[in-house]
Amino acid sequence: MPTTTIRLPEDLKARVAEAAKRAGTTSHGFILAAIAEKADQEERRADFNQVAESRYARIAASGQTISWQEMRAFLEERLAGNALPAPTPRQRVR
Repeated sequence: MPTTTIRLPEDLKARVAEAAKRAGTTSHGFILAAIAEKADQEERRADFNQVAESRYARIAASGQTISWQEMRAFLEERLAGNALPAPTPRQRVR
């Protein structure tokens, strides 16, 4: 496994040591978990943004949308246990 050196300010190093102790792990393990968590978070954010951009591109290309009022009413009915057809997209009104 390659080695990477991280220089931490003394106050952060002390905070990491205390947090690791509370978590029942080593400072090294705590830092690795924090880096992995941050990398996962950024990957999820990038995936979310990609899906949002793709969906927006489809909306922009088709011009078809569903009003929030109509979608909210549909979702509330679904939450109440009522089965009904999904709202039909319509041409956007500008």
